[in-house]
Amino acid sequence: MPDFFDVVHTQRAARSFLPDDVDDETVARILTAATHAPSAENSQPFVFIVVRDAEVRAAIGTLTERIWHGGARALEEQRLSPAFLREVHDGATGGVAGAPVLVVVCGDTRRTFANAMDASIFPAVQNLLLAAHALGVGSTLTTLPVLGGDELSTHLGLPPEVVPVAVVPLGYLPKPLGPPRREPLPEKAHLNRYGTPFPPA
Repeated sequence: MPDFFDVVHTQRAARSFLPDDVDDETVARILTAATHAPSAENSQPFVFIVVRDAEVRAAIGTLTERIWHGGARALEEQRLSPAFLREVHDGATGGVAGAPVLVVVCGDTRRTFANAMDASIFPAVQNLLLAAHALGVGSTLTTLPVLGGDELSTHLGLPPEVVPVAVVPLGYLPKPLGPPRREPLPEKAHLNRYGTPFPPA
């Protein structure tokens, strides 16, 4: 098992995957790590739908691609470099849906307050991403399919109280990803007041 900080420092978004299966035991280890994330009042509102069915994965892929071409790409064209845009485009137009496993992360609205839901769900998503990387499985976080309103819920047979929040593909990578691009800590951290870098020079 790699060192924790090695995992944190090398985890990256993957947007293309091999068709090779990720077995149930590995997926269960990843999701168990996700369930150990903190949540408001320990409410644990996270719900994970493990999608292996090819037709359902294809439907999620079609939904993602429609939202991408329906306005999301135009928005990102103003924000991303051409190379990064190509990478995101490839993921949105089939790369993500090509993963053998899609985990749809949902929130059970009966378990916590609405304004605490995101704070109770996304730590679990982060644990999921890190656990996958630690086990040699590629992953990424996308919220594009969630923008389709009730369509994603319909594909999954979700009750009204359980709302989809994110989709995380899981799969093995066709090639290793390089190190993530991150700005240095002094540009992100401040000491006591904004504008005084941390750590001090």
